[in-house]
Amino acid sequence: MTLPARETDAAARPPRIGLLDTARGLALIAMASYHFSWDMEFMGYLAPGTAETGWLKIYARAIATTFLFIVGISLALSSTPEIRWPSYWKRFGMIAAAAAVISIATRIAMPNEWIYFGILHCIAVLTLIGVVFLRLPLAFTLIATLALFAAWITDNFGPPGLLRSSFFDPRYLAWIGLAVVTERSNDYVPLFPWATPFFAGLSIASIAIRTRLLHRLAAIGTGSWWPARLGRHSLAFYLIHQPVLIAIAYGISLVVPPQAPDPVATYLRQCNASCVMQQGEALCHSFCQCTLGKLQAQALFTPLQEGAIDIQNDERVQTIAAECSAEAE
Repeated sequence: MTLPARETDAAARPPRIGLLDTARGLALIAMASYHFSWDMEFMGYLAPGTAETGWLKIYARAIATTFLFIVGISLALSSTPEIRWPSYWKRFGMIAAAAAVISIATRIAMPNEWIYFGILHCIAVLTLIGVVFLRLPLAFTLIATLALFAAWITDNFGPPGLLRSSFFDPRYLAWIGLAVVTERSNDYVPLFPWATPFFAGLSIASIAIRTRLLHRLAAIGTGSWWPARLGRHSLAFYLIHQPVLIAIAYGISLVVPPQAPDPVATYLRQCNASCVMQQGEALCHSFCQCTLGKLQAQALFTPLQEGAIDIQNDERVQTIAAECSAEAE
């Protein structure tokens, strides 16, 4: 007996894996906990730069890695046995629209640190790239994954700046991920190195589809757990959670106002948090201490803290930064 084409296609589709939904839901909860630490820093309860340094920095990177790994897996599963283009374009359109909304909202609310290429932007672009690799032999995806891992190792443990160029510093190219110095953003997730976990997920899922592993994973009954249910609505949760958390943090600040921070400690932490994104911690410590001393000596520190000086365009500040950079090196 021959099954109708639609039934044959449904039978060939991978089963729904509750464990994957659960992992996505737990990642969303972890993301919300990290974002709440950022909100508490923004409201003044944590020292400036806390969410961008130390274990919280590692925590944030682990969360982003998990998300992109799951996105790679999900794209491979949803495109088997063939790409369902209406569903694919609908999903891509929702992600791209959400990314655009975040860029517009942060451009208005935080013009100096707006999100021009955050995790949703990265997911949208990787979705376009990933679907191309799904139409190629698996060997191409595996080679791309290994190449990305090799590039990541080279960038982190090889000669400094080997893969980077100031040509990629402007925002319209910084999304590629090969910039030397990037402009500040509250969420910066460029293609490199963040395509690496995505392609790892794409590769692993593509291999698993060719085995019975998916059916074994689907047999693990976690689909009814509340993290799994949350994981099936990840985009909605992503868009809603931050306004809610900011409102909670703001409400707390009205009831229990935060203590006024030490301006010197605030400056050093902010300076180090910004600097270590591109340089080593030892160099950044020396650079920030140097700029602090020179700003105080020239009576520029207080006006700078009060926002009376444009740090990007003031020649005095730029001269101090250049002098301290040369001394630190």
